[in-house]
Amino acid sequence: MPDLTYENNLLARGFLRVAGVDEAGRGPLAGPVAAAAVILPKSFSCPYLNDSKKLSKKRREQLYAEITGNSQITWAVATVGPEEIDTINILRATHRAMAMALSTLSVMPCIALVDGLRVKGLPVEHEALVKGDGLSLSIAAASVIAKVTRDRMMEKIDAEFPQYGFAKHQGYGTRIHLEALKTHGPCIHHRRSFKPVSQLTISPALGN
Repeated sequence: MPDLTYENNLLARGFLRVAGVDEAGRGPLAGPVAAAAVILPKSFSCPYLNDSKKLSKKRREQLYAEITGNSQITWAVATVGPEEIDTINILRATHRAMAMALSTLSVMPCIALVDGLRVKGLPVEHEALVKGDGLSLSIAAASVIAKVTRDRMMEKIDAEFPQYGFAKHQGYGTRIHLEALKTHGPCIHHRRSFKPVSQLTISPALGN
């Protein structure tokens, strides 16, 4: 389970505020990519907080409410939509969302712990942690906020375009989603630069 070991090591090195940063939605064929940044208090403890991918939807929602409702926790979330993803590519879009989330924090951290590899263009110094959402509580908290935020956005998109089943698969390339794409073509929320979306005929009837 993640803990505050990495955060405490940075605090011991003289960094006064440490943020955890993570993203959700790099792989789907539709919808935005989301990133969150979270600064936890030194005394923070939560036995159930973990990598959002290892949690049930109910648990993620509970943790999201606990994190965002805690006045001692500083957090922010940002999204980059499919049109921008297609323009600058998904890696740059993810990095942009991370930078936006950090810049939106009400208090700027001195350093960030980022899940995965190093990121270009962040507004603060950072250290990268591979599989960091399972190591750092700050990153795990960010992963929950990013995941819940994006899932809620996909549920709203599902209400707009129910034929794709976005609420069930969140835009990932499941069999149901691929079959819907073949039947209906892509909608305005699909990432046109992603295969197999880029290989399908555009449907004017769906607002493309």
